[in-house]
Amino acid sequence: MLKNKKLLTVLALMLSFVFVLTGCGKGGNTAEGGKDSIIVAQGADAKSLDPHATNDQPSSRVMKQIYNTLVVMNEDMQIQPGLAESWEQKDEKTWVFNLRKGVKFHNGEELKASDVKFTLERMLASDKVNHIVEAIASVDAPEDYKVVITLKEPFAPILAHLSHTAASILNEKAVKEAGENYGQKPVGTGPFKFVAWQSGDKIELEAFNEYFEGAPKIKKITFRNVAEGSTRTIGLETGEIDIAYDIEPVDKERVKNNDKLTLVEEPSLSVAYIGFNTNKEPFNKKEVRQAINYAINRDDIITAVLNGAAQKAGAPIGPKVFGHNPNIKPYEYNKEKAKELLKQAGLENGFKTTIWTNDNPVRVQIAQIVQAQLKEIGIDVKIETLEWGSYLDRTGRGEHDMFILGWVTVTGDADYGLYALYHSSQKGGAGNRSFFANAKVDELLDKAKATSDSNEREKLYHEIQEIVVDEAPVANLYYQTQNVGMQKAIKGFRLHPAGHHRLYNISY
Repeated sequence: MLKNKKLLTVLALMLSFVFVLTGCGKGGNTAEGGKDSIIVAQGADAKSLDPHATNDQPSSRVMKQIYNTLVVMNEDMQIQPGLAESWEQKDEKTWVFNLRKGVKFHNGEELKASDVKFTLERMLASDKVNHIVEAIASVDAPEDYKVVITLKEPFAPILAHLSHTAASILNEKAVKEAGENYGQKPVGTGPFKFVAWQSGDKIELEAFNEYFEGAPKIKKITFRNVAEGSTRTIGLETGEIDIAYDIEPVDKERVKNNDKLTLVEEPSLSVAYIGFNTNKEPFNKKEVRQAINYAINRDDIITAVLNGAAQKAGAPIGPKVFGHNPNIKPYEYNKEKAKELLKQAGLENGFKTTIWTNDNPVRVQIAQIVQAQLKEIGIDVKIETLEWGSYLDRTGRGEHDMFILGWVTVTGDADYGLYALYHSSQKGGAGNRSFFANAKVDELLDKAKATSDSNEREKLYHEIQEIVVDEAPVANLYYQTQNVGMQKAIKGFRLHPAGHHRLYNISY
């Protein structure tokens, strides 16, 4: 049934594709005959281009081109200089960063330490992203090109956290001038500057010729919102799209077998999961949450939806993340165990509920499979599909019963992968959309943050994951392989494990 639906969808999309991409245009040519403008397609529009207003992947992928951070986590997950050319740890809680001189913002202002101070203090005031730099006690700018960051307590992954796109450095003047509209008028120091945004359709960027690393070879980038994966693939085949993020599993062979295209595929730092609103009945009962975990056949999802391009998830963070607990196995598929747990919860006759997903075809298919699997243990699930921005807002407010989402441990450190999703202080839009609260988990997460010894941190994170998996505020589904399809003529592209890829180095 699913295959037939996919076929009909693809045929319909082929007929409508010309309307979807009308006005895309092909990239302009350079004097040497190569294109100097590209079209990048992803499955959802950005929510905001203010790094402190959102923490979603589609937005981060655009912001990566507009901004820079003090330090950079490169594609090999190594910390490299960014806007800070050097840094020094003075003691367990004090870090000094020396800024590059002569770095320009897109509005012509020169980067100063005061901008860094303004940025990090603004970030600390944001309920969306403050958890990333919560360890910071103060930021000082004693000189124009020197920044001193003092921590509340020792925090081992501070450099990794400062490499997060949410820690992108802003221009104080630009932010204050734009006010509440800053998310639609971003100003950074990155290789590309913002030009225009047609909400729901496209975001246009152009090369910043005064970029401190040198002007980009590509002169214009257009990010297109193309929700349907098959449509992105067709766009690659026709040449209307140059780079397409997240090729659907069913389309991967088409891209691989096309001699004009390239498919780049690598493991990611992401985990896909189904979350439960633990504030609502019956999801406030651990037995119900565990029952659903046992009722989900993860192998079916990986085979039918992902064509095998994933690994079943047991622990809440994947094998590439520091602190991953390899001893935690995925919940086994056991319908009888699930029914027994529902009986213990007083729900042997099942119940009715809803599962929310955004308009991502993969997640919709997952919802359909889970809907069928939960019906077998008496749970009647209605699927509701929401637009991405509304989905984030409403799950952040806790209006849902169940939801499907993914989390990318951008920093490669367990603190980022666990604190935002499971610390009680992060309930809602900050990450903890299951509204989970556990005093022991809070205590261990706080302790792990302040521990400098990596072996001790690893032990703490292993214990945290054991508690979380037993409490089951979510059903971890799989660790996904990420991919990008592109025109074969493109050079210099590298996948970043965090999923937001730097386009500065590419050329045609």
